Amino acid sequence: MNELFSARLKKLREDMGLTQEELGAAVGLSSEYISLLEAGKRTPSIIALSHISRYFQKNVSYFLEVQADPFEILLSDEKLSPATKEMLAGFHSWCEKYLELEKITGRPANPGPLYSGSLAPENLAEEERRRIGLGNEPIRNIFRLSEINGCHLIRMPLPEESKISGLLVFLEEKNAAFGLINSALPFDQQVVAAAHLYGHYLKDRNESPIVDNLDVLVDEYVTLYSPREQFAQAFASRFLIPPSKVRELINRDIRSRRLSYADVIYLKRYFGVSTVAMLRTLRLMNYLSRSQFEAYSKFDHTKEEEAIFGAAPPIENEKTKEKGGVILPERFYLLKKEAELITEAVGDNQEEEEKAKDDKDKEPGPAPDLKGNQPEEPEET
Repeated sequence: MNELFSARLKKLREDMGLTQEELGAAVGLSSEYISLLEAGKRTPSIIALSHISRYFQKNVSYFLEVQADPFEILLSDEKLSPATKEMLAGFHSWCEKYLELEKITGRPANPGPLYSGSLAPENLAEEERRRIGLGNEPIRNIFRLSEINGCHLIRMPLPEESKISGLLVFLEEKNAAFGLINSALPFDQQVVAAAHLYGHYLKDRNESPIVDNLDVLVDEYVTLYSPREQFAQAFASRFLIPPSKVRELINRDIRSRRLSYADVIYLKRYFGVSTVAMLRTLRLMNYLSRSQFEAYSKFDHTKEEEAIFGAAPPIENEKTKEKGGVILPERFYLLKKEAELITEAVGDNQEEEEKAKDDKDKEPGPAPDLKGNQPEEPEET
């Protein structure tokens, strides 16, 4: 245990830029004791282990067990079809490329906080909104928001038989988080899937890999899944659709508690979520009766929206790789360009150094000392 614990403790401390004295003060231990722990000369007590794991926001098991590679776990799942495994292998490759770009540019992502404790999902959503300065305004781009806050989201079309809406991988040794969103889903469902995954990222990333089934996005089915999935879905709903903003819009623009289907679509477009998600929120807030909710749920939402508003809301143009339909974060392209410039600059420097060396080799040597080579004249007597 000591060797694994020592290595991980030292890495975490150095990654945070802490001295042994600073870490000791933060966890209530002496710097000498921290030094002995990192040298493997002491086994941590249960209390010390608890304080250290809580400070670094890690499970105790992180210091005690060799963590399996999340991608190995995913690709060894016998339930996944060969086509799905092929797409996941591609996802792994993109993650490695992203990490390499961060290494070349010296710009690793800074992960967001890992929330712990007994916060309710609704409270966590409101706390995260306050942290990033959103207030109760709508999230215009959940994919960009996730990227800015340290969770790299890559969108790829997964085979229908996979029944996966998204998955999260957290590489603890590299302190890097990657999410995969199934881009074969309708765009508004991708938004909900991304918010659901963001909830996992903030609360559960140490339990990586986390695979979300399509059903976890459906309130009627999510109750059949683990409390973790129920928490993430409740977080996603509150994070995407803050009730205070819903009330504000209804009071200001609609001015009636009895909402028509057109009102529902108007709100849905404002928050950029699926019609189903909007209907559920309004039902929970008692803006829709049970009969209204059931009637509106039976509509063909796409056709009705086009009939009312003429077209679906424009989706921001995303950079898409031609091969495989992969949608990468904008930051990936930024780092790719910076890496190319760095590589080009390094190449130019090497060429200049080699040219200078060649020029030096071609320089003539010092002129011969002709006087020194002549025989001495005899002295006169």
